[in-house]
Amino acid sequence: MSGLHNGRDVFEYALLKVVPRVERGEMINAGVVVYCRARRFVEARTHLDEARLLALDPTVDVAGVRAALCAVEGICEGGARAGQASGEDPGQRFRWLIAPRSTIVQPGPVHTGLTADPAVEAERLLELLVR
Repeated sequence: MSGLHNGRDVFEYALLKVVPRVERGEMINAGVVVYCRARRFVEARTHLDEARLLALDPTVDVAGVRAALCAVEGICEGGARAGQASGEDPGQRFRWLIAPRSTIVQPGPVHTGLTADPAVEAERLLELLVR
Protein backbone atom coordinates (compact mmCIF):
# COMPACT_ATOMS: atom_id res chain seq x y z
CA MET A 1 0.00 0.00 0.00
CA SER A 2 2.95 2.35 0.41
CA GLY A 3 3.03 3.08 -3.30
CA LEU A 4 -0.40 4.68 -3.14
CA HIS A 5 1.02 7.54 -1.06
CA ASN A 6 4.46 8.02 -2.68
CA GLY A 7 6.22 5.75 -0.20
CA ARG A 8 4.32 7.09 2.78
CA ASP A 9 1.98 5.17 5.03
CA VAL A 10 -1.02 6.24 7.06
CA PHE A 11 -0.26 6.69 10.75
CA GLU A 12 -2.30 7.62 13.80
CA TYR A 13 -1.21 9.49 16.88
CA ALA A 14 -2.54 10.74 20.18
CA LEU A 15 -1.05 13.14 22.68
CA LEU A 16 -0.50 12.01 26.25
CA LYS A 17 -1.77 14.63 28.66
CA VAL A 18 -1.02 14.92 32.36
CA VAL A 19 -4.07 16.13 34.29
CA PRO A 20 -2.93 16.52 37.91
CA ARG A 21 -6.31 17.78 39.19
CA VAL A 22 -9.16 16.59 37.02
CA GLU A 23 -11.63 18.96 38.70
CA ARG A 24 -9.63 21.97 37.46
CA GLY A 25 -9.33 20.74 33.88
CA GLU A 26 -5.73 21.94 33.59
CA MET A 27 -3.22 19.81 31.73
CA ILE A 28 0.17 19.69 30.11
CA ASN A 29 1.24 17.61 27.12
CA ALA A 30 3.79 15.01 28.15
CA GLY A 31 4.09 12.64 25.22
CA VAL A 32 2.81 11.21 22.01
CA VAL A 33 1.86 7.68 20.93
CA VAL A 34 2.31 6.89 17.23
CA TYR A 35 0.88 3.86 15.43
CA CYS A 36 1.44 2.81 11.80
CA ARG A 37 -0.45 -0.35 10.85
CA ALA A 38 1.39 -0.87 7.54
CA ARG A 39 4.71 -1.04 9.37
CA ARG A 40 3.46 -2.82 12.50
CA PHE A 41 4.86 0.12 14.46
CA VAL A 42 3.74 1.57 17.77
CA GLU A 43 5.89 3.83 19.90
CA ALA A 44 5.52 6.38 22.67
CA ARG A 45 7.85 9.32 23.14
CA THR A 46 7.53 11.23 26.38
CA HIS A 47 8.94 14.38 27.97
CA LEU A 48 7.80 15.62 31.37
CA ASP A 49 8.31 19.31 32.13
CA GLU A 50 8.36 19.07 35.92
CA ALA A 51 8.32 22.83 36.47
CA ARG A 52 5.15 23.25 34.39
CA LEU A 53 3.54 20.28 36.10
CA LEU A 54 4.37 21.57 39.58
CA ALA A 55 3.01 25.00 38.61
CA LEU A 56 -0.37 23.33 38.00
CA ASP A 57 -0.24 21.32 41.22
CA PRO A 58 2.63 21.67 43.71
CA THR A 59 1.50 18.47 45.46
CA VAL A 60 1.47 16.23 42.36
CA ASP A 61 3.28 12.89 42.61
CA VAL A 62 5.98 13.54 39.98
CA ALA A 63 7.50 10.08 40.43
CA GLY A 64 4.07 8.52 39.89
CA VAL A 65 3.55 10.52 36.70
CA ARG A 66 6.99 9.48 35.43
CA ALA A 67 6.16 5.84 36.22
CA ALA A 68 2.86 6.10 34.31
CA LEU A 69 4.62 7.60 31.27
CA CYS A 70 7.29 4.89 31.48
CA ALA A 71 4.55 2.25 31.55
CA VAL A 72 3.08 3.65 28.32
CA GLU A 73 6.50 3.43 26.67
CA GLY A 74 6.82 -0.17 27.91
CA ILE A 75 3.45 -1.18 26.54
CA CYS A 76 4.44 0.20 23.14
CA GLU A 77 7.80 -1.56 23.28
CA GLY A 78 6.13 -4.91 23.89
CA GLY A 79 7.81 -7.95 25.36
CA ALA A 80 8.30 -8.17 29.12
CA ARG A 81 7.87 -4.38 29.56
CA ALA A 82 4.32 -4.59 28.18
CA GLY A 83 3.04 -6.70 31.07
CA GLN A 84 -0.40 -8.13 30.31
CA ALA A 85 -0.35 -6.51 26.85
CA SER A 86 2.82 -8.38 25.82
CA GLY A 87 0.89 -10.84 23.64
CA GLU A 88 -1.04 -8.14 21.80
CA ASP A 89 -0.12 -6.86 18.35
CA PRO A 90 0.92 -3.19 17.91
CA GLY A 91 -2.58 -2.10 16.87
CA GLN A 92 -4.21 -3.66 19.91
CA ARG A 93 -1.64 -2.06 22.21
CA PHE A 94 -2.25 1.35 20.57
CA ARG A 95 -6.04 1.00 20.92
CA TRP A 96 -5.66 0.05 24.58
CA LEU A 97 -3.43 3.07 25.24
CA ILE A 98 -5.76 5.56 23.55
CA ALA A 99 -8.89 4.33 25.32
CA PRO A 100 -10.36 7.13 27.46
CA ARG A 101 -9.46 6.91 31.13
CA SER A 102 -9.70 9.12 34.16
CA THR A 103 -6.18 8.64 35.47
CA ILE A 104 -3.60 11.39 35.82
CA VAL A 105 -2.08 10.48 32.40
CA GLN A 106 -4.76 10.59 29.71
CA PRO A 107 -4.73 10.15 25.93
CA GLY A 108 -6.03 12.93 23.72
CA PRO A 109 -8.04 12.46 20.53
CA VAL A 110 -6.55 10.42 17.70
CA HIS A 111 -5.23 12.25 14.64
CA THR A 112 -3.96 10.81 11.35
CA GLY A 113 -1.38 11.63 8.72
CA LEU A 114 1.05 10.17 6.20
CA THR A 115 4.67 9.37 6.95
CA ALA A 116 7.65 7.70 5.34
CA ASP A 117 9.14 6.96 8.77
CA PRO A 118 6.92 6.63 11.86
CA ALA A 119 9.87 6.85 14.28
CA VAL A 120 10.91 10.18 12.79
CA GLU A 121 7.28 11.29 12.94
CA ALA A 122 7.10 10.41 16.65
CA GLU A 123 10.13 12.59 17.38
CA ARG A 124 8.79 15.43 15.19
CA LEU A 125 5.44 15.38 17.01
CA LEU A 126 7.14 15.29 20.41
CA GLU A 127 9.16 18.39 19.50
CA LEU A 128 6.20 20.19 17.94
CA LEU A 129 3.50 19.41 20.53
CA VAL A 130 5.23 18.60 23.81
CA ARG A 131 8.66 20.18 24.26
